[in-house]
Amino acid sequence: MRKNRTIKWLLSAALAVIASPAIGEEAPQKPNVIFILMDDMGYSDVSCYGATKVKTPNIDRMAAQGLKFTDFHTAASICSPSRAAFLTGGYPQRAGLYMGINQNREAHWFLGLNPDEVTIAEQFKKQGYTTAMVGKWHLGKEEKFSYYHQGFDHYYGAPDNMGHNAAFYDEREVIYKNTPLEQLNTLYTERMVKHIEDFKDQPFFIYFSHNYPHTPYKAGQKFRKSSKDGARGDIIQEADWGIGEILKALEDNGILENTLVIFTSDNGATSARYSKPYSGTKYVSLEGGHRVPFILYWKGKIQPAESEVPVIAMDLFPTLSELIREPLPKERIFDGVSLTPLFEGGKITRSKDEPFYYYNCENLQCVRVGDWKLHLPREAKQFPFWSMKKQKPIQSPRLYNLASDPAEAKDVAAEHPERVSEMMALAEQTRPKLGEYLQRGSEQRPTGTLFPEVPIVSNHLTDWPKLSDEEKGRAKTEFKGAKPTKRKR
Repeated sequence: MRKNRTIKWLLSAALAVIASPAIGEEAPQKPNVIFILMDDMGYSDVSCYGATKVKTPNIDRMAAQGLKFTDFHTAASICSPSRAAFLTGGYPQRAGLYMGINQNREAHWFLGLNPDEVTIAEQFKKQGYTTAMVGKWHLGKEEKFSYYHQGFDHYYGAPDNMGHNAAFYDEREVIYKNTPLEQLNTLYTERMVKHIEDFKDQPFFIYFSHNYPHTPYKAGQKFRKSSKDGARGDIIQEADWGIGEILKALEDNGILENTLVIFTSDNGATSARYSKPYSGTKYVSLEGGHRVPFILYWKGKIQPAESEVPVIAMDLFPTLSELIREPLPKERIFDGVSLTPLFEGGKITRSKDEPFYYYNCENLQCVRVGDWKLHLPREAKQFPFWSMKKQKPIQSPRLYNLASDPAEAKDVAAEHPERVSEMMALAEQTRPKLGEYLQRGSEQRPTGTLFPEVPIVSNHLTDWPKLSDEEKGRAKTEFKGAKPTKRKR
């Protein structure tokens, strides 16, 4: 036994020597990462995923030369919780940010991503990276919830849903009270190129969180009427141009082969036309609300392939942490796994039977295991306001097989009662941990709030008015009642 231990120790030591740079040699260069997150871009919104009315050659190039995933899911079908999951590596319920943040809503203006959360940007900071964010934050407007307190050195862009607040910032300075929509793609592209040129001699992480194709939008002069899908198609083609300029800047500065570029969307589109072959849209728990494009592009480092492996938003945190050799924070539950084995055709550690949970605000609405997806019974009172007109109550569970029925059109619950029972049991085991309507879960961390004494309610329109003025407290007395910016469309 002692002999075997000695041999193992000598082998480990030898490998360490081989892996370490020789005296006088430089250590391996740390990889750069650019994370491009589109807003309300559906599964079939770009040509490499089936779009026929727009052309996206630069996104297509990344898909062809990188890893293109066909079974990627975001953690929520609306903006704020989806973004929280990408940044923290857990279901948004774990971070307490399952609601949509709106500075114009009395019930939620004082909430945001808790500063105690550990974001992927903070992981990069621990490894000495320069970090920057360009685009939409939407995780709390108040200073306490600022991107500067969540690991980012630099900020540029329109941080809010522009229907709530149209201001545009360069660092802490408002440079446009009303974002010039027709210049948005150009402004973002120019700043991304500048960041690449400024940071090229140091490792960097840039979170490029685009506001498009979320409304309101307006294409630049060169791209107007360039697509066959109106203004929305035009801005997607313009955004693709910007991505091309980013890739060119990486190449011109000699760092393309040392940069991982990630491309995806926060949730599905608002029209089912952009979800095909799936049903549903943003706001709901059908596949069209959660399944979106996902591409990992790293020239020379990732083996080109199209992957059918189911992957989720929460996989990003452990993947990037492993890539930069930063251990996962202790005493936290992470809901994803590292995707690095897929870079060279390997397998991830997640079992094919690991369940995925579709939450809509507080309400657990679906469970997926393998190709099976179960829609759980739900009442109208559990629905967040954004889906009240898009969903109907379900009296009994509905089961679909996504492999044979991607549109979730044929309920086969009656033919598979045992599978229904098993998946219902998973839901019952999960609710006490991650929560349910008006029910906090044991594994939920505190929601970020300015006023800890004020109750945090769901996103149902009827819940906040039920509270007394005394219960609402400072959330009511300090609410400024700002009105959304009105724009001509």
